[in-house]
Amino acid sequence: MYHDKRFQLEPLFPLVALNHEQIKKSATAGYLLADRNKFNDIASRILSINSNTLTALIERLKEGPVKPETEAEKACFKVLNDLDHVNHKVQGSITSKKYMRNEIWSLVSYLGAPSWFITFAPADVKHPLALYMADTEQTFVPKFRDQDERLRLIANNPVAGARFFKVMVDLFIKHALGVGLDRPGIYGDTAGYYGTVEQQGRLTLHLHIWKHGVHL
Repeated sequence: MYHDKRFQLEPLFPLVALNHEQIKKSATAGYLLADRNKFNDIASRILSINSNTLTALIERLKEGPVKPETEAEKACFKVLNDLDHVNHKVQGSITSKKYMRNEIWSLVSYLGAPSWFITFAPADVKHPLALYMADTEQTFVPKFRDQDERLRLIANNPVAGARFFKVMVDLFIKHALGVGLDRPGIYGDTAGYYGTVEQQGRLTLHLHIWKHGVHL
C-alpha cells in the first residue's frame, strides 16, 4: 500500500487486477486438471465429442433446462461436468457459486439448520477508520467531515472500503460470534458459520452470514 494511494485511486486498476487474478486462476486450474488421474478419459471424451450434437444442445439450452436422452448428449453433459473442475477455482464464476451451494448443504447436513441469519453492513461513510483509509493522510486524526466529502472519499477509493469491510468482518466473527475465543459470542456458542459478500446499491459491501449453534 503506497502512502499516496496511487493504485487505490486509479478507477480502472481494481478491474484490471481482478481480470489478471481470474486469468491466473484459470491457468492454474487447467494445470491441476492435467494432473488428475482421469485426465486421459476426459481428454478422450473431449476429442470424441459430436460437434453437431453439442451445437444442438446449446440451442436447446437457450430455451430452458435440457435432459440428455441419447448417448451423444450424455457425453456432452459429461464434458460440462468435467469443465466444472476448471472453473470452480475462478472467483466469480458460475461454477464457483455452485460449489458454494454444495458447501452450504454440506454444512447443514453436518450441523443441522442454522440458528441465526445475519446481514452485516458496516457504515463506511460514517466510520473514521474507513475515512482515514480512503484519505491520503498518513497520520490518523479524526475529523468532522460533511456528507459530500465522506461520500466522495469512499467512492473514489473502493480499495479502502474493501479493507475497512474486511477489518470489521474479522472483528464481528471474532467478538460477536465468539470464533476463536474461550467464551460464547453474543449469539451464543458457535459450532459453525458460513457467509457470502455482495454489493449494495451504492456498490459498497455487506455480508450475509448464518450461524450454527452448539446442540446440547
